[in-house]
Amino acid sequence: MKRIPIIAWLCCVTLTAHAAPGAHGPNGEHLDAPATVAGAATTLPVIEANTEGFELVGTLHEDELSVLVDRYDTNEPVTTGTLDVELGTIKAQSKMHHDIGDFSFTDPKLLAALRQPGDHALVFTLVTGNDTDLIEGKLAVAPGTDSHGHRQLGRVAWFVAALLAVLLLIAILWRIRARRSIS
Repeated sequence: MKRIPIIAWLCCVTLTAHAAPGAHGPNGEHLDAPATVAGAATTLPVIEANTEGFELVGTLHEDELSVLVDRYDTNEPVTTGTLDVELGTIKAQSKMHHDIGDFSFTDPKLLAALRQPGDHALVFTLVTGNDTDLIEGKLAVAPGTDSHGHRQLGRVAWFVAALLAVLLLIAILWRIRARRSIS
């Protein structure tokens, strides 16, 4: 029976373990994400805020901050009017997507600021019909999250994986050399 050197075995096990996280299934779902009852959970940064009159949910995508607004008491979607946002000195106006019913912020300065890791205090100004409201909320962006919401694998992890691959190659070459010297 042939024996595999312990180093080679450890390298194979470690590389296999590092290959699994972040894998995607046939429908693009994350195989390493916990299962949810309502379907695939988003890892994109989300803001939820409300006042006595309105509530909003916003999601930071790669190319926009998409915000859904509804009336707090009735959950009736707000699809008319204007929605503006302030982040420090940055002010931006939204465009309404009537097909989806969301307000879309695409201002490059706003999006660049929101992509920075940290907690971003946002103040939304909603004007619809005779109603006006200020809605304050916080968008938390975790360090190491890319624009698709995936956690980025750090350089250290890539270095460790490459080092283990080199060690595996050395172990295999060492084993081949040892066999040749016996023959």
